Amino acid sequence: MNKEEMQSVMCDTMAQMLADMPIDEKKEMMMGMMSKMKEGINMEEMMSKMGAKDGPGGMKDMMAKMMQGGEGQNSMMPEMMLKGMMPHCIKMMMPAISKGKRAELVSGMINTLVEEASSGMSDHEKATLRAKVAETLEA
Repeated sequence: MNKEEMQSVMCDTMAQMLADMPIDEKKEMMMGMMSKMKEGINMEEMMSKMGAKDGPGGMKDMMAKMMQGGEGQNSMMPEMMLKGMMPHCIKMMMPAISKGKRAELVSGMINTLVEEASSGMSDHEKATLRAKVAETLEA
């Protein structure tokens, strides 16, 4: 099978596979594929070849604006990262961490999540958040 035939078969197969797949599964699959595709690639070098520049209007500036919502718009990037990329990274990295260190690591992550999530909340809202986290951990 030559390259063109293989690409055609892949496109047809992917179209069929993705047709009935829920959006969340597509996002998870994309995050996994992107991390695999980036392996061995110097992203800084790649960005410079693609014309990305430093400073105002550069790639770092653009990413910062995307994370903050850009110009007056709410950004989906932080939520997408927390729902997709972060859980995927944890699933990939956790097996590499010794079982003895996991409890301390997880405890620290939960503390950070609760601390940051409760920032700016009233005492009642903080208590509700902590109760929800405790309920989740007990399940």
